[in-house]
Amino acid sequence: MSQSRHVPVMLQRCLDMLAPALTEPGAVVVDCTLGLGGHSEALLTRFPEARLVALDRDKEALRLSGERLAPFGDRATLVHAVYDELPEVLDRLGIPRAQGVLFDLGVSSMQLDEADRGFAYAQDAPLDMRMDQTTGISAAEVLNTYPPGELVRILRAYGEEKQAKRIVSAVVREREKEPFSNSARLVELIRESLPQAAKRTGGNPAKRTFQALRIEVNGELSVLERAIPAAVKALAVGGRIAVLSYHSLEDRLVKQVFAAGAATTAPPGLPVVPERYQPRLKLLTRGAELPTEEEVAENRRAAPARLRGAQRIREDAE
Repeated sequence: MSQSRHVPVMLQRCLDMLAPALTEPGAVVVDCTLGLGGHSEALLTRFPEARLVALDRDKEALRLSGERLAPFGDRATLVHAVYDELPEVLDRLGIPRAQGVLFDLGVSSMQLDEADRGFAYAQDAPLDMRMDQTTGISAAEVLNTYPPGELVRILRAYGEEKQAKRIVSAVVREREKEPFSNSARLVELIRESLPQAAKRTGGNPAKRTFQALRIEVNGELSVLERAIPAAVKALAVGGRIAVLSYHSLEDRLVKQVFAAGAATTAPPGLPVVPERYQPRLKLLTRGAELPTEEEVAENRRAAPARLRGAQRIREDAE
């Protein structure tokens, strides 16, 4: 495994954002997206008094991170779970509230780099794309069995692909001849079905379709819609949450949850806002923060990253 892919995105910024909440002995920090353990290792190192709970749905990631985090002993608890299961995980571990929560929503570099998982469009591989390979349907099944209208909706909604109709009609035509199984055939098909002008804009023309399939296969947006509010709810007062997202759909979701938490829910026109209507969150970022040019030069996967943070400032109204 090359070290180059272990550079966690915006690491220093994430640690600084969470730091004020993690200095007390016994503080609990949750890494909701363990991956290869880069962020987790840094959290445990920088906050020697903190306890880490880390989640991942990918068993291979848990195994590799387990080796990496072994020196920290029982300060690190690794759990096979999807991140919207955070409340149940904390409950099981007898942890009432967390002081810090971190999400890095990028596909783990390991998954992109392991050819046989089918996440990457740069190399031929089986079209799988499941982050947890023990469950669910693969990208090939989605391509081969979904009705055309549903495929168009997925490419538009999750890939923001303007040429969705063209791509889907080519897919439907081809899958009748032979079902899809590998990524190279799909990449080739997308190249052939796009008009010249569309091919000239930014990067591999298959990128948006692969993103859309990955989100569909892993239920990423619906999981995220549950996970971010659940994570905010799991924070102790004074606790902090940092979220790194990599495309506008994720970032918009995070922004909406944080903005709602930071707004007053009082009916307009009250001379004094009662406690129960006061904001629950304080935003720690103005808009989304972007990686520096140096970071992008060091790790090209950081380029699309957007970081948002918030602090829990009071309990929910009963």
